[in-house]
Amino acid sequence: MLSRLSRPRAIAVCGAPVVALLATAAFAPLPFSVAQPGMTADVLGKNKGTQVITISGAPVRKTSGQLRMTTIEATSPDTRVTLPEVIDSWFRTDQAVMPRDSVYPTGDTTREIQQYNRAQMKKSQDEATAAALNYLKLDDKDIDVKLELADVGGPSAGLLFSLGIVDKLDGDGDGGDLTGGRVVAGTGTIDASGKVGAVGGVPLKTQAARRDGATVFLVPRAECADAKAELPKGLRLVPVTTLKGAVDALAALDKGTGKVPSC
Repeated sequence: MLSRLSRPRAIAVCGAPVVALLATAAFAPLPFSVAQPGMTADVLGKNKGTQVITISGAPVRKTSGQLRMTTIEATSPDTRVTLPEVIDSWFRTDQAVMPRDSVYPTGDTTREIQQYNRAQMKKSQDEATAAALNYLKLDDKDIDVKLELADVGGPSAGLLFSLGIVDKLDGDGDGGDLTGGRVVAGTGTIDASGKVGAVGGVPLKTQAARRDGATVFLVPRAECADAKAELPKGLRLVPVTTLKGAVDALAALDKGTGKVPSC
């Protein structure tokens, strides 16, 4: 036998599961990571007391200015990110909500992800060294390059590593520094041929760069639109596609000769 509910009571009974569902959804873990501007490091100098680039087998120049690689900091792969956190970050310019799969490999444990990121960093360092020595037409059998950067993983520092090696060995090719005495920051992967590849989190990296004093930011050309979306005031974007293009752009910026690429 069924009894008929009054309208207010019916609404209350029917609404209860919806409220419960919304409450559950609000605090259920979601497949996202929350990221924010991370640390930057001058590859021409020291990081946490250790020289980032050490070269033996060839004369090394004394450099001025800075070449700062940039990072983002994301919630760890085992951190529970809930709907309120996603909504809060969505409306902030100093944070970004990113699919966890775009930040971390799927199906791996935290330890495996850390190992993967370290492996990606090591590969990036090897490719960056090869790209720089190939650009300078130097034999890697005669020159030993050691790169040290603690607590950073992934391949996105490749371009800045290569530029740091070039600056220490050859500068701008005419006795000057690639930086022109400026604080130059940037991001981008690189392969042994010198091709620059896209990375993630560029708007957050530009914020980190400006925070740490950069006035110029080298960005993979494919990510110009992302970089311009929330560009900090006082930071000039210089798009690049190759190591040679990056060197040429910095030289043109310093000497005031030639055209400096822009987004």
